[in-house]
Amino acid sequence: MRSSDKTHSSGRVHAAPERAGAADVATIEKTEMTIAFDDNRHASLLFGHYDQNLARMERRLGIAANANGNHVTLKGTPEACDQAKRVLETLYERIKKGQSISLGDVDGAVQEGALQGNLFPKEESGRTAFDSVNTRKRGAVRARNEAQDHYLRALKRNELVFAEGPAGTGKTWLAVGHAVSLLEQGAVEKIILSRPAVEAGERLGFLPGDMREKVDPYLRPIYDALYDFMDGRMVERGLQTGMIEVAPLAFMRGRTLTSACVLLDEAQNATSMQMKMFLTRLGEGSRMIITGDPTQTDLPPGQKSGLSEAVHLLTNLEGIGHVKFRDVDVVRHDLVRRIVSAYEAAHVVNQAQK
Repeated sequence: MRSSDKTHSSGRVHAAPERAGAADVATIEKTEMTIAFDDNRHASLLFGHYDQNLARMERRLGIAANANGNHVTLKGTPEACDQAKRVLETLYERIKKGQSISLGDVDGAVQEGALQGNLFPKEESGRTAFDSVNTRKRGAVRARNEAQDHYLRALKRNELVFAEGPAGTGKTWLAVGHAVSLLEQGAVEKIILSRPAVEAGERLGFLPGDMREKVDPYLRPIYDALYDFMDGRMVERGLQTGMIEVAPLAFMRGRTLTSACVLLDEAQNATSMQMKMFLTRLGEGSRMIITGDPTQTDLPPGQKSGLSEAVHLLTNLEGIGHVKFRDVDVVRHDLVRRIVSAYEAAHVVNQAQK
């Protein structure tokens, strides 16, 4: 059996195709290729702790991947091995730039590799790589799936974007990253973070502390995202100077928000009147991002969610984007994906029985 050598940016690939015997019920072409990476330390980070990144790639692509030092041997169909090679090369380049790699990044690279390998991509996409958001602290953070890619592109194209979907899909995290990016570029002068405080009935005066301390429990996920994308000292200074503002939804009435990126999180808990009030705060030079999960509303029974109504009324208007995430787009943890899928399946069954 002859083998052919090919040189790539990350190392050499040795490919050896094989074919199943004629006695097999179905003839399946198999191939084996070995990729050598230049840096042992980078290769170790690429393969992951106990080769967990390779194991994840094996499950997603249906191949076998065996690491030995700075080499990895791939066995499977030619298409799957080619895609695995693209995934490894993509992730290796990120590691060389100092970026960390997680299992979610492996999943994203697998989807991106599939897009790159498509000789006839969808006309609407016209691209071979997922979009990214860039901040000073984290550098380029690339979308992990097509839904996130569509989301980032919608944020860059539109002044107002609605993002619906289950927990763990990156709606809020990417929205904060985009807001920080706009602030650092000088496209906006401030970031305004808001969220309905449904659990306290919006009567925040009964909670101890100043404005920020009153709403901190409700905005903790947004704060976490802020510290992910910005240096802690910059976040604290921004909060002190008003460059980053935290305001409960009930306190937005009467304001005109100019030159700001405004994020309304957990918008499924906003009433119709609150949502209309919030949307009409949009001023010149501002961007609005509205995120929420319609299946997890905390509004009283019979109260219509302002998010669902706004999406229904406004998504066809020019300048407004709408992105809907599904359970398969969950990137937080593979178990979260299965949990969301189970609840979604139960919801479908209940609707069918009614």
